[in-house]
Amino acid sequence: MALALLAGGPLLFLTSCSSENISGMGFPKGVSSVNDISLPLWQGAWIAAAVVGIFTTILILWPAFRHRRKGDEVPKQTQYNIPVEISYTLIPFLIVAVLFYYTAVKQSEIAKVSADESISHIIDINAFQWSWQFTYKDNPDAQTITGTPAKPPVLVLPQGERVKFNLTATDVVHGFWIPAFMIQMQNLPGVKNHLEFTANEIGEYPGRCNILCGRSHSQMLFTVKVVSPEAYDEYISNLKVA
Repeated sequence: MALALLAGGPLLFLTSCSSENISGMGFPKGVSSVNDISLPLWQGAWIAAAVVGIFTTILILWPAFRHRRKGDEVPKQTQYNIPVEISYTLIPFLIVAVLFYYTAVKQSEIAKVSADESISHIIDINAFQWSWQFTYKDNPDAQTITGTPAKPPVLVLPQGERVKFNLTATDVVHGFWIPAFMIQMQNLPGVKNHLEFTANEIGEYPGRCNILCGRSHSQMLFTVKVVSPEAYDEYISNLKVA
């Protein structure tokens, strides 16, 4: 029981109470629906790491000071210690098992997508060397927004409304990454990946490719612009085929 509490206690604590008063530890809170799901996992992993780090430091320092050399007499030699060996095998296993369980649960929730007919907004995201193409399915007559390294495109999203993304790639593997939203998924040639989330706060957020895809990989940038639903509808209606 003690070992299980050491391994999973921090994560169990976070899942049983609000994380509002816990530091975001480098990530903003509430910016997207993905943040709401994955932030407690992020916080729990850091807290678990801190607990393990403190416990390990104590185990190193305690024998260093408690059993420091006091003379020339050689201490009693022990070939093995079964309880200790079981402990240092079981504790890491329990830690990994607890982290794996919560990661799998959160990943399933994040990766869940709706059928096309049950969602209002669908955007095709195509990656190519070295920029992005955004096609808004809300307006069948809308032109595809194509960026360049010199002029990165802008991905406009409605605040508070769920959007489904279809991710593809023209040439090599790319990565659709919005750091502030704590989300990324690969764009694969010949494969269509799906991602779905809600942007909660109006503002502009940087996006980029996080898969090394060629010499201009660092220039594969885009901006996510979250606007009010009314402003989004107006933007979509103005996207006519040239």
